[in-house]
Amino acid sequence: MAAAVELAALVGAGEVDIALGLAATADRFEEDALMSIIQHRKSGARPADLVVADETYSVQPGTSVWADFGRTNSGPTQRSTP
Repeated sequence: MAAAVELAALVGAGEVDIALGLAATADRFEEDALMSIIQHRKSGARPADLVVADETYSVQPGTSVWADFGRTNSGPTQRSTP
């Protein structure tokens, strides 16, 4: 929050207030997110153009390939007769 107060002294409280609202809507809480949002808005972007991260469209590979990791074959077991 201290960064928001310092940023407000530079760009104005209204601009930081808008950026804080957009950051909360987009789940952007990383360092320098407010400055990034303010710079993006100054480039002419509208709040309606907000992009929200969504797991549905993630390029991160899933973990389903690991579902059987460590499991043994569950088929019938063959025993050798002595």
